[in-house]
Amino acid sequence: MNKIKTNRAPQTIGAYSQGVVVDGFVFTSGQIGINPKTGKLITKNFEDEVLQVLKNIKSVLEAGGSNIDNAIKLSVFIIDLSNFKLVNNVFVNFFNGDYPARSVVEVSALPLKANIEIDAIGKQL
Repeated sequence: MNKIKTNRAPQTIGAYSQGVVVDGFVFTSGQIGINPKTGKLITKNFEDEVLQVLKNIKSVLEAGGSNIDNAIKLSVFIIDLSNFKLVNNVFVNFFNGDYPARSVVEVSALPLKANIEIDAIGKQL
C-alpha cells in the first residue's frame, strides 16, 4: 500500500492520508471544498464548493497515478439533499458526459461545516 501526498489538494485535517494506492486502484479520502492554495473552505456558493471538491479529488487521483477519467466510483455526502440538482449541474460540466458510478447521501454535518464531501475510487493508468 502506498500513501498519497500532494500539495495540489488540501492537507489532511486529521489522522488519515489524502489517499492510498492498492493493487492498481486509487482510493481517495473524503475531500471538502478547501482551496489548497489558500487553505480556505469555499462555502458562499454551493456550486463553486462542489467544483473545488472535484478539483481536489482530481488532484489526489493524479498524485496516485490515475486521473478523473479513470474514476470508477464516487461517494457524495451532502448536508442538504435539496442541493442534489446543483451537484448534478456541476457534474455535467466537470465530467463532460462520461460519469463514474455514484451514490449521494444526506448527512447531518461534515468537517469544518462543509456542505459537501466526496471520496473516490479510481483505476491507475
